[in-house]
Amino acid sequence: MSASDVSQRVVFCGTGAFGAPALRALAASRRRPALVVTQPDRSAGRRREPKPSPIKLLAEELGLPLFQPEKLRAPEATARLREAAPDLIVVVSYGQILRREVLGLPRLGCVNLHGSALPRWRGASPVAAAIAAGDPIAGTAVMIMDEGLDTGPVLAVETTPVFPDDDAATLHDRLAALGGRLLILTLDAWEAGEIRAQPQDDAKATVCRTLSRDDARLDWTRPAVELERRVRAMRPWPGAWTEARRVDGAVYELGIVRAAVAEGTFDAAPTGTVVVAEGEKLTVACGAGALALLAVKPAGKAEMDAGAFLRGRRLAVGDRCA
Repeated sequence: MSASDVSQRVVFCGTGAFGAPALRALAASRRRPALVVTQPDRSAGRRREPKPSPIKLLAEELGLPLFQPEKLRAPEATARLREAAPDLIVVVSYGQILRREVLGLPRLGCVNLHGSALPRWRGASPVAAAIAAGDPIAGTAVMIMDEGLDTGPVLAVETTPVFPDDDAATLHDRLAALGGRLLILTLDAWEAGEIRAQPQDDAKATVCRTLSRDDARLDWTRPAVELERRVRAMRPWPGAWTEARRVDGAVYELGIVRAAVAEGTFDAAPTGTVVVAEGEKLTVACGAGALALLAVKPAGKAEMDAGAFLRGRRLAVGDRCA
């Protein structure tokens, strides 16, 4: 970029809430998007009614032109982008990979705001991955996009500590706010020639994939400290869970909303065994140590603390989680 690029036509591509602060910041700047691209409304909830993306709602609030192609690589979608004549495409949590023909459209290229301190946690679930791995810091990065998965050269990174009580929601929101500010500062500095993109060190790269409900099922052979992190990493979605198996033969799904590493020694108990179930305490043996379940959600019921759950006599010492 050069300082002569005073006015730029920007197209913003985003779907998830992570991109909302960035879109709001762009809309308030001289780079107000000429077009916002987001994914089509998707069915959600028990009634499976179409639900607009957070970016669609924000674009409508801000009065920005909106485009919702099913596939951005479709010829008609690419043609619509070409008509917008972008100087720059900004991508944040869009949910589709941009193909070569789209990457080559804007004269200044495509810039992505990613929710990790690249090259750590390339991929679809960097916030959850950072918590689950016990990373002491997480970050957000502005990178120039190429055809790889978050492999392009990086313009800027900003980090934040991962606090012991952070879950995916709190860390997501903090990184999204950081990212919105970082994007504007980075584009300004890049345009002024104050920063240059730096290639990523592929040897230090880690990759995370899209989360599924299977990822949220707790493996009780793992250490309690690891499972406590996984509960936070999976909150609010897809939500940590286990299969509860009572000695009377009853089997049901149990969501784990909040948990903590239990005090005491329980290594002699088989993994997944309920070792404490009285008063307000519900504790399950793990591969190392034990996990205290502080709040749970039985299938089809509201969240409740462990004491309320136990008063329903739903689990007892000797029952199993798997």
